[in-house]
Amino acid sequence: MTAPLLAHATDYGRMYARSTTEQFSVPSITTVIGQQAHSLDGWFSYMGASSLAADPELPALLGSPARIRQAVNKASKAAEVYRDQAAARGDRVHNYCEQVALRALGRPHRMQECRDELASHGEQAFAARFDEWWELYRVEPLAPEITVWNKTVGYAGTLDLVARINGRICLIDYKTKGTTRDGTVKALDDKVVMQLVAGMKAEESLVDPVAGEWEPWKFGANPMLLAVAIGETEVRPQRANPDVLKHHWWKFCALRRVWEMSADVTAAGQALMPVPPPSFVSPSLEPASPSLESASLVPAGAGTRDSGSSLHSTKLA
Repeated sequence: MTAPLLAHATDYGRMYARSTTEQFSVPSITTVIGQQAHSLDGWFSYMGASSLAADPELPALLGSPARIRQAVNKASKAAEVYRDQAAARGDRVHNYCEQVALRALGRPHRMQECRDELASHGEQAFAARFDEWWELYRVEPLAPEITVWNKTVGYAGTLDLVARINGRICLIDYKTKGTTRDGTVKALDDKVVMQLVAGMKAEESLVDPVAGEWEPWKFGANPMLLAVAIGETEVRPQRANPDVLKHHWWKFCALRRVWEMSADVTAAGQALMPVPPPSFVSPSLEPASPSLESASLVPAGAGTRDSGSSLHSTKLA
């Protein structure tokens, strides 16, 4: 897919600028959604164990502790390798889908080049299934890879496709998915509804990134929100339930506030500071035997309260 020209990787996640000459100012839709806590500990453990068990050199390693450690270290990175490979595959599939839309619009495209790239990775089935879905649903593309902005809440993002299907405006998000054991495409995550509703709630869309020209968002009036799971055996489109959209929108807005608070906390500076040990007055510095005159003037017990060992004399450096 085409990398949005106004998107930037930052310490606060992916952020967008209003033009190529301005600083980034708002988080991306996916960065906001990423504030939702989720744990992949079990999956990381499974991937590591599976990788080690499938290592063809494992029998030969058993007699060498050093080589076993190397194999374990390699297996510990299995989840990261899988994630990166899946992301690269997703980019290739998205690139192809974008080129299909560009060709249908009569614009310059690299459809065959992208299809060949998929084939070079043994992924041509994704393209074949996508072509079948495109023809079956008679998709009429209107705006592929369109960047949108919401000033009120403060976010931006890039939608995969705005299209017309059977006379209805649709906002479409593609998800490249694997295949289950029974040969069907894997299920979509409900988080995609937040992504789609945030796109629907946009207020502007990009016209010219260099000039920073934007226009009012014209596809937000009751569009159909479609999440399209693209697999090697099938393409399965699913519609966001209109009855739940407001709840997902409220959740998205709450996560946007979480992102802002997290950014403020990070920008505020160091949260924890070192504490040196307290400095006490050494008992050896006290008079060994006070004079009778000083003893008569000091109430009993006063020396104890004023001594360096008292908490009253303790101070933090």
